[in-house]
Amino acid sequence: MDLKTLLKHTSRSLYLSVKMLPSKMRLPFGIAYLLCRYADTIADTALLPAPRRLYWVEKFPQLVQEENIAEQETLARELTGTSENPYEASLITHLTDCLKELKRVAPDLKPYIYEVVAAVCEGMKIDLTTFPNNQAVHPVAFNTESELALYCRLMGGKPGLFWSQLIYHTLCVKLPKEQFFELGQKIGDSLQIVNILRDLPKDLQNGRCYLPRTDLHMYGLAPAELQLKKNFKKFVPIQKKWTHWGKENLLHATAYYTALPKTAFRVRAAVAWPMLWTADTFAKLTQTPDLLNPQKRVKISRVRVYATMLVTPCILLSNRLFSWWINYKLNKLP
Repeated sequence: MDLKTLLKHTSRSLYLSVKMLPSKMRLPFGIAYLLCRYADTIADTALLPAPRRLYWVEKFPQLVQEENIAEQETLARELTGTSENPYEASLITHLTDCLKELKRVAPDLKPYIYEVVAAVCEGMKIDLTTFPNNQAVHPVAFNTESELALYCRLMGGKPGLFWSQLIYHTLCVKLPKEQFFELGQKIGDSLQIVNILRDLPKDLQNGRCYLPRTDLHMYGLAPAELQLKKNFKKFVPIQKKWTHWGKENLLHATAYYTALPKTAFRVRAAVAWPMLWTADTFAKLTQTPDLLNPQKRVKISRVRVYATMLVTPCILLSNRLFSWWINYKLNKLP
């Protein structure tokens, strides 16, 4: 199976953005995504005990940089049978192919890939050490806001930085490098917190509560009590707090987008879509009365996704229109 097919079937809506990228950006971005997805498979597999998963997650950044076929094959064997998704299962057996494709990436871009893989693996190490047991009876929570913010930075912000590094390497961006990179990380933080809020019921079933214990205690809640429908009203202020945190980070989208040259149509579209869809997801989260129901996963409709794509030509040449559109979405949030 070719890597393009793997990317398409393991990245869902992200693949739509990847398709829009210029070819010189598409390969490094796709390889980085697949390698991070591979590491995620290691962290989540039920086939291996937590200490063994932690071993491979810690080892994985080195494995990406060094050509060690024997260890790559050992890892693939240990993960065989991990996923019911045939494409994700295929990804497990294609690590060597991914790393061969990595050799085709320009040498000056490879350090960015190594950096984002290492950062995401640091986030997964936090998962494996903070939440060692997959038990819904006694889910564990982060202790403080700073722990959640750090996790969002590693799992969302650092991929946002990687995205920004690729763009800066390719285009003439109208912002100083460090400012542009920091904006990219803040937007990535927002994309991660929306995933955390959306996946909360499923994570609780797996013994994980990313919302900090300090927030829960303020409203008389323990992590396990978030699984009870009757506690939804107590949960709402916590949801609003972190939705607001995500909104404040996503408000940087206008500065980020307007820094891109108007002639870079493909990159502007690839950047605009995930930010607009994240704003839509925040809105959907605030409108969902049974957000704690594990049988429901909040996601925006295909109609909304394709409607956004359909009107994209209107915003490619107008920074003002993009700014109005995303701020209109965000200002409706509580």
